[in-house]
Amino acid sequence: MTLTHRRAAGGVAALTLTGLVVGLAAAPTATGAPAPATPGTFLAPYYTELDLTGDLQVTADDLAVVAANLGLTAQDEGWKDVALVDTDADGALTVADLAAVSQRIVYDDGPFELVEASVVDMQAAMNAGVTTSVEITQEYLDRIAAYDRTLVDTGAGGRPLASIVTTSTVALDAAKQADAVRASQGMTSMLLGVPVAVKDNYDTKDMPTTGGCGCWDANQTATDAAMVDGLRADGAVLLAKASLDEFAFGFESQFSSFQAAGSATYVASPYSTSRTAGGSSGGTGAAISANLAGIGFGTDTGGSIRVPSSYNQLVGVRPTIGLASRDGIIPLALSQDTGGPMTRSVTDAAVALDAVVGVDPADPVTSRQQGEVPASYTQYLDADALDGARIGYVPSMIGTNATTVRLWAETRATLESLGATVVEVTPPTSYSDVLPRGFASVVGEGSGSTNEFKHDLDAYVANHLSPAVEARTLSQIVDSGRYVPSRRSTYVSRGAITEETYQAWAGPEGTHTKVLAEGKTLVTGMLDELELDALVYPSGNPYGTIGTNLRLSPNTGMPAVTVPMGQASATEAIPGAGVNLELLGRDFDEGPLLGLAYALEQATQARTAPPLYGPLG
Repeated sequence: MTLTHRRAAGGVAALTLTGLVVGLAAAPTATGAPAPATPGTFLAPYYTELDLTGDLQVTADDLAVVAANLGLTAQDEGWKDVALVDTDADGALTVADLAAVSQRIVYDDGPFELVEASVVDMQAAMNAGVTTSVEITQEYLDRIAAYDRTLVDTGAGGRPLASIVTTSTVALDAAKQADAVRASQGMTSMLLGVPVAVKDNYDTKDMPTTGGCGCWDANQTATDAAMVDGLRADGAVLLAKASLDEFAFGFESQFSSFQAAGSATYVASPYSTSRTAGGSSGGTGAAISANLAGIGFGTDTGGSIRVPSSYNQLVGVRPTIGLASRDGIIPLALSQDTGGPMTRSVTDAAVALDAVVGVDPADPVTSRQQGEVPASYTQYLDADALDGARIGYVPSMIGTNATTVRLWAETRATLESLGATVVEVTPPTSYSDVLPRGFASVVGEGSGSTNEFKHDLDAYVANHLSPAVEARTLSQIVDSGRYVPSRRSTYVSRGAITEETYQAWAGPEGTHTKVLAEGKTLVTGMLDELELDALVYPSGNPYGTIGTNLRLSPNTGMPAVTVPMGQASATEAIPGAGVNLELLGRDFDEGPLLGLAYALEQATQARTAPPLYGPLG
């Protein structure tokens, strides 16, 4: 495997200035304006644009340069080397400029609160010595123990979250190693020491990978999934495996892992535990929203990242097919499968995505990304990214739900207030023999999970499944009796799919293959014709979906980012329920999409934390 890691950061952190100027006279030599970002950078522009020493970050060395030049003016020799940090543009370096530069250091020695903490908050506190990765990891483990399988919501129909299948027995050891790296080398990545939960269909060599099925409780793989490799390489702490809809089939997140035969459990939304957290990555959605881990990862075939992100007020990224390797992830339908981050902020999503992209020979489709991946996705995190953008929408994709219609109207007004032009799009109603109804044929194409699951699962079994697992075929899974009881007919019917049926669907000349290829061309053409930066639509309604909206990204392979746009009011159905806006762009446009989502997020701050799962007492 060859993964190119793109490390990242973003957000706001502060440095206490008390005593800062004293002792900084021996300043390093300034190098003028910072060099352009190069592969290996991991900081967003906010943390690099005032760099004077050329190391692509603001550190005490940069403060030393400013301190040594306090009082210098625009008329003095050497001004050009420090003019960059004249933040108030008054033609002189003052203590105010020193203070402004200090704000760009990822360092905060104030109080640290884990609930709703971003990766930047964690790094800033760990850099300041306020906390450690060991302490953060232990607090997340404590929160899982206190909240995940406990009935917190005592209202009608309240249920435990059931968002975590397994916690790592070696997470604290990994956290200790991350603390040692920080002590000896400093902050080597924005994920260094950050606890991560991955959906329990990602292989992890230190925790079983069940796919949500009791039939695979013994699946302790010898290797990590490629994306997990990337996370570990960036110093992340693999904390836990999140529950999911068994084998990632549907949106309800019902699983049977580590339960008696014939038993199953639903994952609950932390905002209203009588309701599902969505799926199939519902465990990741519930866990990250309830602050049971720092960042999370799910998978998406037909909506499985974006549904739980919308239900749980998270940012979700469904990357371009070919951006992140699927090797070591239990497949559902490889024509549409992809893994991606689920986080509480756009910054965290960019940081997470940086760690997992890369070309992997074990997943040949990743060769498409050559020359398409930026040094860091965080370079796009600009609060002004919507200024001048052209955003398209198809009216029929807004739906009729009162909450969704209201939130879309408010969001449209926000987009326009931030400088975007919002364009109504009329999609083509005809196109070709493959897409006779044009755009409707694209979004009307079904998921590949029926015709592809058996074929793709067999490949995973051959290459990854632990020898300790006895149920190695769909028929053996049925014979085991250890699965979600309502899924029996699904396993039987999918087990009957022949190789001929698979090839006719997903082979090189398969009908599905052709729809996906032409769908990409059609939708890219829609964007190009109107010079659009993104096509937007709601990911769903409150605890529900909208028509075929979710199919647009998987049926074209094009990337989508979903971001909270608000909640139902007290007078609307399902008060407090979240609704997300989805942004779809051209292949490998994750960076620009994250930039647009970031600008919207910064303007609205639409996410709310679930009140039942606050700080531990």
